[in-house]
Amino acid sequence: MTTSSGPRVVLIGPPGSGKSTVANVLSERLGLAARDTDTDVEVLAGKTVADVFLEDGEPHFRALEREAVTQALAVHEGVLALGGGAVLDEHSQVALEAYSAAGGTVVFLDVSLAHAGPRVGFNQARPLLLGNPRARWQALMEQRRPVYERLATVRVVTDARTPRQVAGEIEAALGGTSQDAAADQTRSEQ
Repeated sequence: MTTSSGPRVVLIGPPGSGKSTVANVLSERLGLAARDTDTDVEVLAGKTVADVFLEDGEPHFRALEREAVTQALAVHEGVLALGGGAVLDEHSQVALEAYSAAGGTVVFLDVSLAHAGPRVGFNQARPLLLGNPRARWQALMEQRRPVYERLATVRVVTDARTPRQVAGEIEAALGGTSQDAAADQTRSEQ
């Protein structure tokens, strides 16, 4: 099922789950545009997410992120990837719940620390992971997991899977099982 306006699907999950990459692969498969709210924040701020955090602080970043999520949910009709912490904002939670209630699909891309680590690289581009990145990621995930699970209409584990395989599973969940999705599923079962 899909809403008459708004995204075809929204991807949520922690850093390193593959939201941006999977959004791009899935959008190509579905013939839709991909949008990432972290990119929207960078456009709004005129600087990188890391620079917004470091120069303006997390509260300013979260305000820009709330604006980006609200705007994207209202107008984007393709595949939407939200920043990992976007789901913590109450306004964004209400908007995602309304989107789901209207028939929208929210996919929680779940990933373990062992698989997120190499993807994220635990570098300075992730300001919330500075210090002890593994411990910080684990703490973020403990805080966010209940929210991701509550908001999601579909959960897809991304551990040891290619973005193409993950996109195939999402496509199948959307009811659009294509030959590519069936082939991806067959390969993942082997």
